[in-house]
Amino acid sequence: MSNSSGIERDSFSGRFAVVAAVAGSAIGLGNIWRFPYLTGENGGGAFLLVYLFFVVFVGIPVMTSEFVIGRATQRNPYGAFKKLAPGKPWYLIGIMGVAAAFMILAFYTVVAGWTLEYFYQSVAGNLSGKNDAELTQMFDGFVKNPFRPMLWFLVFMGLTAMINFSGVKNGIEKYTKILMPLLLILLIILCIRSVTLKGAAAGLTFLFRPDLSKINPQVILTALGQSFFSLSIGMGTLITYGSYIKKDENLASSASLVVASDTLIAVIAGIAIFPAVFALGGSAASGPGLVFIILPSVFQNMPLGIFFATLFFILLALAALTSTISVLEVIVAFMAEELNMARRKATIIATVSVSALGIITALSYGPLAGLKLAGKNVFELLEYLTSNIMLPLGGLFIVLFIGWFLNPELTKNELTNDGKFKGRFLPLFRFLVRYIAPVAIAAVFLYGLGIIKL
Repeated sequence: MSNSSGIERDSFSGRFAVVAAVAGSAIGLGNIWRFPYLTGENGGGAFLLVYLFFVVFVGIPVMTSEFVIGRATQRNPYGAFKKLAPGKPWYLIGIMGVAAAFMILAFYTVVAGWTLEYFYQSVAGNLSGKNDAELTQMFDGFVKNPFRPMLWFLVFMGLTAMINFSGVKNGIEKYTKILMPLLLILLIILCIRSVTLKGAAAGLTFLFRPDLSKINPQVILTALGQSFFSLSIGMGTLITYGSYIKKDENLASSASLVVASDTLIAVIAGIAIFPAVFALGGSAASGPGLVFIILPSVFQNMPLGIFFATLFFILLALAALTSTISVLEVIVAFMAEELNMARRKATIIATVSVSALGIITALSYGPLAGLKLAGKNVFELLEYLTSNIMLPLGGLFIVLFIGWFLNPELTKNELTNDGKFKGRFLPLFRFLVRYIAPVAIAAVFLYGLGIIKL
């Protein structure tokens, strides 16, 4: 298809392709690494209950808003706001989204590279026979190494670029339609193994029986922030992918399916992890080290532990890959459409540019550990700026734009496919994007900056 500027653009072939690609963007380390450790730290089932509330009443409306902006314009985030609000400063949201994507890719791909290192170590048998202290020392030694984190970053960046190089339909769609079902199969295998361990019931109780006394302001804001992070909101990915959705697709239905898929994977990841942790004596509240330190210890204490450890780190790598290709696409689409570059040239330049920053990021716990700003190394600085400032601001301005600035008729036409659907949900959608989502996102933003103290 071509947009109003006459630029020929690729598109997703249908509903399954849309859900697979966008869910692939949302489903990543945020679901399988971040969600379980935050759940463990914030009361288990109580955190899950609050999280589910926010993905429905904030996640779906904001994702739908980004889809509306993308499909209405068939442009990248910058070009979309330029088209919808000519002569207004709303285009700055698009610039911030592209910048956030650039910075996120530089540190997210570093963590993705860690999954390849641990896949290698599990296959080589180097995770066996180590206690928690030794696994901690192993992880610290790896991230401080002057070569290995950079190597795995470049390998992962190369895999990401290879997929994006082939375009939307023959690259992103083709591979996500394979990777997403494979990811689900691997996760289900791990679930079956986890819930059949002796003592696994305690982990399921922790995850699914909420203790409402554990719900406090910090749990509420952390759950909201995780729903935001997990769904890839505010970085331009959903606007970019929305621009590839055909005009006959139901946007609200697609957004709901994506959010449901993303949430399902997060919950299944919890089922795969917590029963095993409880059955084999680990701690649910182990923080970010849950995946790279505690779980390897757990795996080696179960039958066929090396096999399941290997499966788990393959799973992590696949989840990360479906996310990195979506983030790279934001940058590639911007370069191709706004700088008039051929797609392949844009992919190469974007990859090389991100890699320059990514190499510095990969070494920020090792040789470049002394390179700090405001007490944070490069990795920590990029994560803080994007997660706590740029993504919440992007999401906030997107719902303000849809709720208060954009012509309601345009929104209605996109959400009803020009009257094809009745759109009975439109009053609720409008109320959520005008009032509920902005207040919720602003709370996360102020909390992330430390202005709201708990």
